[in-house]
Amino acid sequence: MQKPKDLKPLLHPRTMAVVGVSRKNDRHPANVIFYKNHLRQTVDVYAVNPKGGKLLGEKLYPDVASVPGQVDLAVIAVRAAQVPGVLADCARAGAKSAAVISGGFAEVGREDLQDEISAIAADAGMPMLGPNCLGIYAPGYADTFFLPPERMIRPEQGNVALVSQSGGILVDQMIKFADEGVGLSLAVSIGNKAMIRERDLLAYLTEDDKTRVIAFYVEGFGKGEGRAFVHQARDAGKPIIILKAGKSAAGTQAVSSHTAALAGDYNVFSSVMAQFGVVEAKNELELVSFCEALSCYDKPLSGRAAILTGSGGHGAMAVDECARLGIETPALSSALAEKVRAGLSEPVSSIASLKNPIDLTGSAVDDDFVHAVSTLSDSSEVDCVLLLLLPYLPGVTSDLGARLSAVFRRKGKPLAAYVPRLEKYRMLIEGFELNRVPVAPSIDGAVLMVEALRRCAPC
Repeated sequence: MQKPKDLKPLLHPRTMAVVGVSRKNDRHPANVIFYKNHLRQTVDVYAVNPKGGKLLGEKLYPDVASVPGQVDLAVIAVRAAQVPGVLADCARAGAKSAAVISGGFAEVGREDLQDEISAIAADAGMPMLGPNCLGIYAPGYADTFFLPPERMIRPEQGNVALVSQSGGILVDQMIKFADEGVGLSLAVSIGNKAMIRERDLLAYLTEDDKTRVIAFYVEGFGKGEGRAFVHQARDAGKPIIILKAGKSAAGTQAVSSHTAALAGDYNVFSSVMAQFGVVEAKNELELVSFCEALSCYDKPLSGRAAILTGSGGHGAMAVDECARLGIETPALSSALAEKVRAGLSEPVSSIASLKNPIDLTGSAVDDDFVHAVSTLSDSSEVDCVLLLLLPYLPGVTSDLGARLSAVFRRKGKPLAAYVPRLEKYRMLIEGFELNRVPVAPSIDGAVLMVEALRRCAPC
């Protein structure tokens, strides 16, 4: 068997053939995939139906061999029993890769059928995603997800790649990424991963110039595969984030019935990830927060945070969350506190609490926050600043996000912000996002952004 080498035709195809398009059922998965790419993406796409003919004025090709020119990616959405024959036709036609959307393989006990299609693809040296997957989403380029476009919310183009065994989890995360303003370079659903697995995608994404952060939703590794993965992740030179399912006995059983994955011992998994500097997200909130922070900053921190706020209660909550995670919030030295106080406006300079958290009070104006962040950014006492901003304070304007981001650009010390995510505060939020400063809609999320930078350092 040949080992597939080039994944670019699979992950960034120039031409796509969609096999299984129906002449009668417009909601068939293959039809949804064809129309989305034909009408909304830049990839050249062709519809394949063995009976040929036309569909809404578009030619239906009887097989992949009939499609004009080279097919980079064949997307297969037919019944499981028909997949081996279709895949063999694709191989004979010289298709460079395939994504098998169809289910009905190892996840329902048909290991024999899955082994058969794996052998066909491997013999042809043809990279194959799936089966039982959604395939790929490359923003503005190609989209093999069979979900109707009016029901999908997609992130903008960005620098985070997301790989998932579960198509449903992948779509959920894409919605959350879009809401948080986290852009994607690529999203890949691997399903049963009969051929293309996490390590193959990690190798590709490590070399991908468009990808800065690589995130995985993992249900399980094969025997010995997990160890090889963490060694590869350690050497990737990019932040790697993993969200693992199957932490409990019941979760392990659910994972096995979903994609026929071997979940393994979670405690061993978690310990090994930390040793090799792989950032483990414990839940979806952590995954989104970690991806957002590491898409902006990729250098690990020791985790000494200055908390800056206009509300003592917000500062206290942030300190509690930092303490829970092991993030230090050291008290400012008297010299640093005096430097901060010296540049504050009246009456803020006389009432501000300058320990840590630093409470500028509800009387603070933009200039107070800018001065405080600038002074803290020059200090070696902390290595990041956690901003808890309340847009409803009378002295705070919509320009504050952009002004604080300008301090970051000059000084280089990482910032992480909390701003309530409401449309009326959009200008303030965009001031951060457009300048690559991560901003969360919750205090916990902002603290997790600091935690991401701390965790990406090996133990």
